[in-house]
Amino acid sequence: MEEVKIIGLEEGVLKIALFGDIDLGNADAFYQAVLDGYKTTPANVVFDCKELNFIDSTTLGTFVKILKALKTDGFSMKLVNLQPKIKKLFVICSLDSIMEIA
Repeated sequence: MEEVKIIGLEEGVLKIALFGDIDLGNADAFYQAVLDGYKTTPANVVFDCKELNFIDSTTLGTFVKILKALKTDGFSMKLVNLQPKIKKLFVICSLDSIMEIA
């Protein structure tokens, strides 16, 4: 999936870069790509969202599903470099209270 690039383990954290648009059309593929990368290298996950341009409500729900899977295993999730318009969606939906957004 070209919207997801598993960077790999850096300083004990699995880094994943996100690109372009993630929406209803590719949210399932996004979820599967992240889970596949995570299962290969179980660790806390940091999403670098610098190149992420658009998400929809389906994607917000997918982030919650990913967070649940990580927490079940005792790991955490963090989103960094969010564009202001995307960060605003997380704040409006109060998702910043359940996941770390930097």
